[in-house]
Amino acid sequence: MTIKEYVLKRKQELKNIVLSLKRKPSLIIINANEDEASKAYIKGKLKDAKELDIDAKLLQLDKNISQNDLLDIIKQYNDDESIDGIIVQLPLGKHIDEEKIKLAISPLKDVDGFHPLSKLNPCTPQGIINYLKHENITLSSKNAVVIGRSNIVGKPMAKLLLKENCNTTILHSKTTFEDMKFYISHADIIVIAIGKESFLDNRFSYKKDAVVVDVGINRSENGLKGDALKDLPVALQTPVPGGVGLLTRLALYENLIQICKGEN
Repeated sequence: MTIKEYVLKRKQELKNIVLSLKRKPSLIIINANEDEASKAYIKGKLKDAKELDIDAKLLQLDKNISQNDLLDIIKQYNDDESIDGIIVQLPLGKHIDEEKIKLAISPLKDVDGFHPLSKLNPCTPQGIINYLKHENITLSSKNAVVIGRSNIVGKPMAKLLLKENCNTTILHSKTTFEDMKFYISHADIIVIAIGKESFLDNRFSYKKDAVVVDVGINRSENGLKGDALKDLPVALQTPVPGGVGLLTRLALYENLIQICKGEN
């Protein structure tokens, strides 16, 4: 099943869950940047919310808002019982400490799953795991390679793969090319999230039954491109666009529904 087909099927299931809840879930999205990718992502989130009958609102702030003013706004929504989930869209201006912002969101309303006390997982890694399981991809005892060590994708992705009993290795900018070739050639599952167009290409060899999950989104003259070259010789490769971004947005609302059901 393609990612688009899977997301469509899962959305219908989530919509039925939303209809069974005592009240409509509510989400506030706080945006304080003018990043085009963020705007497109927020537009997608609001579209999903409408399809799922979820009350999602966007609070657009000036990109120069002070850190203290942003913290005050987050506190206001933390205290507002009518709001179930809070998202602060990243990136933020250089004058704002993103870690302080993440920690300011109540773990009970942290839909992104970034707060250390949150019981929810970050959306991108969780969305990927959910899809791989749906596709009956065996995870336990398999060799998994994560390329990239960001706090949003790389590290939590490795953590979730370990939880699924994968033999997990993180590769990064300081990994030698020879080591990278070795680990990739032995990998059953490869998740790449480094923001380098077509980095994963024919320089590397792959297991024919390997799975490549491409988290990268790179804007070029020819449109959006992933971190992996298209049509690698593997069993499954997620597309860009129309791939992991859809899984991330889906996991976001799965997290919100968990909050509303008191499972966070």
